[in-house]
This record gives sequence, C-alpha cells and structure tokens, in this order.
Amino acid sequence: MSKRPILRGTSKAREGLYQLGEFPNDVIVGIGRLIVHRLAVGHADITGDDFAGIFANAISGEHRASPLGITDVTWNSCSWSAKTVHSDKPFTVPSLRLISGRNSPKYSYGIKDVFEDLEATGEAILNIWNERVNQSLNEYDDLRIVVLVRNMSRLEFTLFEYEATRYLPKDYAWVQNAKSNLEGIERATDEHRFTWQPHGSQFTVIKDVPPSAYRFRIKKHPGFLDPQLVLNLVHFDEKWIERVDENGDASPHAEGSGD
Repeated sequence: MSKRPILRGTSKAREGLYQLGEFPNDVIVGIGRLIVHRLAVGHADITGDDFAGIFANAISGEHRASPLGITDVTWNSCSWSAKTVHSDKPFTVPSLRLISGRNSPKYSYGIKDVFEDLEATGEAILNIWNERVNQSLNEYDDLRIVVLVRNMSRLEFTLFEYEATRYLPKDYAWVQNAKSNLEGIERATDEHRFTWQPHGSQFTVIKDVPPSAYRFRIKKHPGFLDPQLVLNLVHFDEKWIERVDENGDASPHAEGSGD
C-alpha cells in the first residue's frame, strides 16, 4: 500500500511545478532557447541574475526584482534560489562552490572578533542562513536551489536542483584555513561543507553534483544579429535620443551640432 492515507486536520501535500530535480523537457528547451537568444544579441556569459530571469521565463514564473530571503524566482506557492557556476567540464565536475550571499556575524550578532570563538562565529553564520531560509518558507510552501553549471565557450551545461535546507550548527566544526577564511566541517563525515570569508562576509556552500543532474549542450552557436537589424525591428528613431540638463530636463540643441 504505497498510497498516502488521508488524515483529518492536515493540509494538502505540497505539490511543485514538477518533482524535485525532474525537469520537464519544455523547461530545458526554454532555458536553451533563451541562452541562444542571449548569444545572438552578443552576450557571451550568464550571471546569476541572468539565469534567474532565464529560469523564471522557462517555467512561466516570476523573477523577483529583489530577493526575499533566498528566493529569486516564484511560481504560485513554489520558490527557487537560482545560481550559476562556471566549470571547464560541466558534465563531470564532482562538486561546486555556490556563493550563497553576504553573511555578517558582526552586523547580525554584534560579534566584534570573528576569530576569538570560531564555533560561535560558525553558529552565527549558519543561523543567518537559516533565517533567510525561514523568510522564504514563511511566504512559499516549497523552496529549492536550482543550479546551472556552464561552459559558455563549449556551450555545455549541467542543471540540477535540491531542496533548500536549514543547517544544525551542532553538526559542524569550524577551522581557520591558511587564507584566514573559516571552513565549516561536517562532524559526521569530516567533509568540508562551507567557507566563510571575513573580508566581504561571503558565505559559500560546497555541494556535490548529483548523478541525476540534467546534462545538455547547444550544438550550434547562432552567430550575432546585425545591430541595425535589431534597430529596424524595434523601429528605432533618432528622436528617441534626448539631451537633458543636470536636472534631467530636456535641453534642446541645434540639429547636426555634434553635441
């Protein structure tokens, strides 16, 4: 009996756009289509914010103008944090360092010397992350992290996602490395799971690429659209270009003056 029993007083089970990590073909095609578009108009690379917009378009979701917690993309009650990482070998890279935002124990907890008690600093770092996850889950039922591993010169990509989780500080020990960064070590496995940089307060999560990740390539570079063709398509008129003064008000100038 694999069917879930119906219980009184419980809400409907969370249902996402698709099962975790099982990307529909139209989502993959939608991502590929927009990468091709970017190449055609002269964009050689993809930032994290670019990928958030691409992914939102591919799932007919919304790309938030500013993140909520760690949420960049939403669809109904589902949400995603979208990340992209360069790799020379996207198909075989075993693990990745995912930059997961600025994270300041000094600002959030008033810790003046982050090296005085590494365990206390590490706990603060993870609690800040956990609170950002909480902010997202207060608004959305489902929270995932979707990752695009890219090699834009070879047009090779790996896509995967995983459920965003809170981390229990007691499960990790913290050490200072040779670069004076802090490393979070999982006690149960002795594996390096996090890096935190005091300069810039950057928090990085180290994540294994799952075997089930979706790997694909774009077989043909589209070439580059002639800028004049694009201008013709949008019916560009020179009158769109308006000179303004220091207050932003229109400032007439003589036609053909070269100003």
